[in-house]
Amino acid sequence: MIIKSPINLDLTINSGQTSQPPWIREGDCFSNAVLVDGKPVIFKVRQSGNYIDFNLNDKTAVSKLNYIFDLDFDLDKFYKYLSNNAELADMSKFCNGLRLFLAPDPFECVISSICSANNSIKRWTKSVSQIRQKWGNRHQNYYTFPQSDDLAKAYLDDEEEFNLSNISDIEMCCNNLKDCGVGYRAPYMRRASELFSHEMDLSQIHEMSYDEAFETMLKVPGVGPKVADCILLYGFNFRQAFPSDVWIKRIVSYLYFDGKDISVPKVREFGMEEFGDNAGYVQLYMFHYARKSGLMEKLKK
Repeated sequence: MIIKSPINLDLTINSGQTSQPPWIREGDCFSNAVLVDGKPVIFKVRQSGNYIDFNLNDKTAVSKLNYIFDLDFDLDKFYKYLSNNAELADMSKFCNGLRLFLAPDPFECVISSICSANNSIKRWTKSVSQIRQKWGNRHQNYYTFPQSDDLAKAYLDDEEEFNLSNISDIEMCCNNLKDCGVGYRAPYMRRASELFSHEMDLSQIHEMSYDEAFETMLKVPGVGPKVADCILLYGFNFRQAFPSDVWIKRIVSYLYFDGKDISVPKVREFGMEEFGDNAGYVQLYMFHYARKSGLMEKLKK
């Protein structure tokens, strides 16, 4: 079925948002296993003009798809907002059809966001895909992300797996987090899994104010301000989040402060105050505008 809400699927799915790895691509079709009412369902989507062609006509599945690709967000209204701000006016030309790619599973977004810290998009998405395959549930040729209590039982590295399992050769140890290429983040991921299994309820985040949710996320090992904002934006759809790092700092400084050096916390504060409920989308567009327009290369110099 055609869902008539404009989107650029390729740009959205491959934009590096830390909600999840990109969906599997075969030709012009993107697919993934998504839990619908607790059961895995294969979602297949392809571009049809400016819209999505979805393989299912089930009301609950369509609602889930609308959420994942944020199809109820009014892009035309947002583009008018951009055009009314001189610093942002050109961004929609470079990022037309880009939407939030929201997490079907907020816990996956937590782990993905931790994994993304000081990491390339290619590396963290590969690592999270490997975590799915090692500890998730298989459905046809797809894997859903493991539950927190399953990931909490994962070995950290080869040595721990060798010492605590019946494997006789350490070279055969591959069922551990570091084998997924997560490096120093492995203990953070396991501790976060333990927290959400026994101490914290992720479902309660939706009921919190933004500030309360932000402070709650900062209590999770491996989660600093930028990762917390990513989790809240891509995992829980808190649109006032403005994830800020050195690149967003450089872009904001160039666009709004004549290139003056300002701190990352000040950039975050500025973004949230300046853009309000559009902050998350503005940040997303800023980053991709900088990549596609040549501004990123200019700022590197």
